[in-house]
Amino acid sequence: MNSPQGNVPNNLFYRWEGDHKHFPDIEDLARRLRFAPAEGRIWLDDRRSILMRNSAFGSLRRELLEAVGFTRARTVLKRVGYAEGTRDAELARRVRPQGNLFDAFAVGPQVHALSGFGWLEVLELRSDLPANAFYGEFLLHDSIEADAHMNTLGVSAEPVCWTAVGYGSGYSSAFAGRPIIVDEVECRAMGHEHCRLVGRTVEEWDRHSRKAAYFRPQEFVNRFGKPGDDAADATTGPAVDVVGISAGFGAAVHLLGKAAPTDVTVLFLGETGVGKEVFARMLHRMGKRAERPFVAVNCAALPENLIEAELFGVVKGAYTGASESRPGRFERAHGGTLFLDEIGTLTLSAQAKLLRALQEGEIERVGDSQTRKVDVRLLAATNVDLKEAVAQGTFREDLYFRLTTFPVRIPPLRERRDDIPLLMRHFLHRFSQRHGKRVDGFAPQAVEALLSYGFPGNIRELENMIERGVLLADDGEPIGVSHLFTADQGLGASATFGLDAHGQLAGRPGALNAPPHPADELRERLAPLLQMREGPLDAVEWTLIDLALEQAGGNLAQAARQLGISRRQLAYRLEKRAAGQAQAQDSTGT
Repeated sequence: MNSPQGNVPNNLFYRWEGDHKHFPDIEDLARRLRFAPAEGRIWLDDRRSILMRNSAFGSLRRELLEAVGFTRARTVLKRVGYAEGTRDAELARRVRPQGNLFDAFAVGPQVHALSGFGWLEVLELRSDLPANAFYGEFLLHDSIEADAHMNTLGVSAEPVCWTAVGYGSGYSSAFAGRPIIVDEVECRAMGHEHCRLVGRTVEEWDRHSRKAAYFRPQEFVNRFGKPGDDAADATTGPAVDVVGISAGFGAAVHLLGKAAPTDVTVLFLGETGVGKEVFARMLHRMGKRAERPFVAVNCAALPENLIEAELFGVVKGAYTGASESRPGRFERAHGGTLFLDEIGTLTLSAQAKLLRALQEGEIERVGDSQTRKVDVRLLAATNVDLKEAVAQGTFREDLYFRLTTFPVRIPPLRERRDDIPLLMRHFLHRFSQRHGKRVDGFAPQAVEALLSYGFPGNIRELENMIERGVLLADDGEPIGVSHLFTADQGLGASATFGLDAHGQLAGRPGALNAPPHPADELRERLAPLLQMREGPLDAVEWTLIDLALEQAGGNLAQAARQLGISRRQLAYRLEKRAAGQAQAQDSTGT
């Protein structure tokens, strides 16, 4: 792994003596903290966060210790911290890509502080990357872990800031590009004045084998196909990219896990664009038919007079244009899985044949009297209410009951906002690879806008937006709001709050919207002029005139066009001002 600072010197030495004032301003990180109280959501950059009271945190630690024991609890919390530290090292690359090593390294301690775990004072930091050397010494002030442990369990015989040392190890390792272990050598929970942390490479620790065991990261990640791999093979179709971490996503995946070992018919429910076919492909690959064909059919895209021929096949001469016999989708999916999307659009005749195929395992080609055995697992999807269709007489009730044995609802993206950051990174990587672009992530305003947008088109809309953003953004630059949203997408205001300069929550409606209207910016800039004792209107007018003349190089006609007036009107104003200035000089002279 490369250092977040691609342009920093290889040999670096820093030393501080007991003062954290050398940290860069935290404002660039604080701006990435957003609150949406009405939705019960908090984000730090593009990751959802929570507020937890000290008492609840202490109770959680105590319950964990009592449930699994001291050693296991320590290992679990260190691993949790390690995983979070590695993620924040990636954040450092985005937030401070051009600063010096210390400013970039400070992102980790500052994010840790911003999360409420206490603030870190850097006593010494040395890094000699070619020599595989790293040394850091830090004081952790106001550690919430030490406070929580003492409040619930009292004084400890061992250091207890486990999440902090795990975080420091993961962050330093990812930052330096080699294994770094941070250990707590003094702890307030043991009676020391401070919690003191020391970081070294694994090789530099005398007992590194014992320490290293705590820091083997156990990451729960989504498994993707290769970026740009749109066609894994001819039989099973595109590679499956299933991305999510939200509760709704987890519930759907849990149901798929129950259905995968069986041949039960699964009906996927959800709005257009939520990824029903993606889930169907994942279910196919999870099951025992994974090596057999996966055939997908969009029933709504088939002409009504050809639906049965497409599904069940046709014999030569069955109708005008049937010049040869050919198998339908059922036969092509033999031994594998057939996925019927928008199944509610099938004709009643096709529904009857589909029900027979499900019940008897046999089909008849159009124009044929011979039955053919098929071994197919059926998966279906719909974005309409099939029960209502049954009531209206457009969908067979017996087929409805057959299909709804095992329904799986895929929630819309607005109900699984926790998945948006994962999907953003996934689509960014895919389309950067596909189009040969080197886009530097997302601008903070773009992240905020995507987390707040309603996504009526769901994941399909997000995918299209990010592809458009990759295409419009310049190489080496982040994707901005203007790259993502078109004029007709109507990015509206959102009740999201951020931190002001004093650490107070402040409304930020403009940050989530499309770029502010020029008139709004003008109002904001002109407001201070109202505090002038006299002549604010004249000051505004002459400032604009002088600016237009300056930009036009003294050309009156061009300046007038910029001001939206005629050349004669501009000349009149200039003559009037000159006369006024001359009169003022005469008055002063007398």
